[in-house]
Amino acid sequence: MTNTTLLEQYIQKSGYKKSFIAEQLGLTVYGFMLKVNNKSEFKANEMTILCKVLKINAKDKEAIFFAK
Repeated sequence: MTNTTLLEQYIQKSGYKKSFIAEQLGLTVYGFMLKVNNKSEFKANEMTILCKVLKINAKDKEAIFFAK
């Protein structure tokens, strides 16, 4: 389960538009938001790309993508 709040904080801090981030993942904005809002799961490669684009550290990666 994705920690939507923490991920949204990283998105806002990055200054990137959600459309840009979705494009980096090869997703539509709609598809990206489904994943952000826990309607669909992020794939491992998408997590890797997001961490690189948003500069998410290892500790927060765990907290964002493997939240309980």
